[in-house]
Amino acid sequence: MKEHVETVVLDSQGLTAWIAQDRKILAMFQVFHAVGANAIAEVSHARVSMPRLRWVLSRVKVEPVTEDAARASAELLKAAGLHGHKYAIDATVAEVALRQPGPVVMLTSDVDDMARLCGDRVRLIGI
Repeated sequence: MKEHVETVVLDSQGLTAWIAQDRKILAMFQVFHAVGANAIAEVSHARVSMPRLRWVLSRVKVEPVTEDAARASAELLKAAGLHGHKYAIDATVAEVALRQPGPVVMLTSDVDDMARLCGDRVRLIGI
């Protein structure tokens, strides 16, 4: 029986894999529901197909990083005992995941840090 998943959240590696049409990632899902806005900035570089990125983004809900979201991300960092730029970006992605309707799955390249930030409230799938 297939597990019901309401929301799939992507970190920058998850978004990159989808843009690159990674077969493993494509096999996991057909429709995304949420992408943190900062993931777009992380994957936008000279080697990325901008038409493909625009197509992918047309299929997802891009979640803004608002002041309230930034404050909630800061609280996640504090609770996890983390700090710094690398963790701040992870915390904004975790915050997006935690406010989505559940059950939530996150495709991430950083399962350890995301587990510290999300606890057991988000199912993490390493990529």
